[in-house]
Amino acid sequence: MSAECREPGPGGHSGASGSGACLPRSTSAPWCLPRWRARAAAAVLCYVNLLNYMNWFIVAGMLLDIQNFFQIQDSNAGLLQTVFICCLLLSAPVFGYLGDRHSRKATLSIGILLWSGAGLASSFISPQYSWLFFLSRGVVGIGSASYSTIAPTVLGDLFVRDQRTRVLAIFYIFIPVGSGLGYVLGSAVLQLTGNWRWGFRVMPCLEAVALILLIALVPDPPRGAAEKQEEAVGTPRSSWCEDVRYLGRNWSFVWSTLGVTAIAFVTGALGFWAPKFLFEARVVHGLQPPCLQDPCNSQDSLIFGILTVVTGIIGVVLGAEASRRYKKVNPRAEPLICACSLLTAAPCLYLALVLAPVTLLASYVFLALGELLLSCNWAVVADILLISGILRAGRPDSYLQSFLSLQQSFLCCTFVIALGGGCFLLTALRLEGDQALARQPGTGTPDSKDAESRALLSGTRVAAEDP
Repeated sequence: MSAECREPGPGGHSGASGSGACLPRSTSAPWCLPRWRARAAAAVLCYVNLLNYMNWFIVAGMLLDIQNFFQIQDSNAGLLQTVFICCLLLSAPVFGYLGDRHSRKATLSIGILLWSGAGLASSFISPQYSWLFFLSRGVVGIGSASYSTIAPTVLGDLFVRDQRTRVLAIFYIFIPVGSGLGYVLGSAVLQLTGNWRWGFRVMPCLEAVALILLIALVPDPPRGAAEKQEEAVGTPRSSWCEDVRYLGRNWSFVWSTLGVTAIAFVTGALGFWAPKFLFEARVVHGLQPPCLQDPCNSQDSLIFGILTVVTGIIGVVLGAEASRRYKKVNPRAEPLICACSLLTAAPCLYLALVLAPVTLLASYVFLALGELLLSCNWAVVADILLISGILRAGRPDSYLQSFLSLQQSFLCCTFVIALGGGCFLLTALRLEGDQALARQPGTGTPDSKDAESRALLSGTRVAAEDP
């Protein structure tokens, strides 16, 4: 149910509708929101999330052409994602702090302006200034951090209980969908125009519409509004360091964060390099010639994009439904489902990689299964191609050796994803105890429970529901 209220009833008291209540910002100032407005805000936030992740992965859909244009080797191309992720990781806590203490709507708007402006500017960079292209990806990462950190918390304050779970599941569906459409848009624009630059010039048009919709339709609800929590006037807020110390003592949060980090490592590596890996596999099989000049054949980016969209939608829906059903009989449902899916994804990804030089069809099948199991958890992107550069350095300079180096650097993902499954098993062991501790009055720091809720909303399993 959304935060909603109706006209005062008899005696001058505000009546609560069947799907909401008049929610106080403080003891004297009620905060109300019609149902249609909450739903419109959720639709806008989902649309912007779609564009956000299209920006994350549009580079991967045109990577070969970008490498040829700027004369970038694989190891240096990996720095594109390294710069992007480092800027995102460093700025995310800053935006989280600002979002807790200032207008979240203004922070979201600034983030959209940052990533759209940087993306547009990157399309005008000449080949001799390739370092500016790397810098622009860092600015895109900063803008993305503001949205990825704050948007889920706004949804958390607009809806409650089961409806919040459903809305967040829909919101996170747009992560794999946006990622897949990023590949599709990049490859489609490249085929139509023959120039990768136009991919970065189309996106700002869509983002301008998103910014207008966000300003017009998305409210800035009080923290905890949907749960009818009151913000006591004059209550001191906890510092950022106090929030971090409190979360650091919550072991279920720590282990789940490590598990999500493992997922991010693998999904980031696959998202950025899988199209290039599949392209080189086709070259090794003799199905197409190497790409030596623009434009490159983007068939693999298009196929991988469609695969990501389909498996992403199915995976998020299956994960959310499995969590909803299993949680009725086991309070540790979320981390156990995550652990099982990751431990099953590891052999699927391993088989997809080792079978690529033998049969492309089997490689695609196991890759689809691995993406299906991973698609419920999309977070930060990680880069592993510096490993590929090290492996390639001691080998003959040939296309086959380049493919084998990329293949073997990918193999570490199977071990990382298995470690992520172990982290979620440890989360399951600590979850009930930490939940019981969080329910005790007087625990934590001022506002620390709100900080924990917001952190969990933006970093853990998509189907998770507040205890």
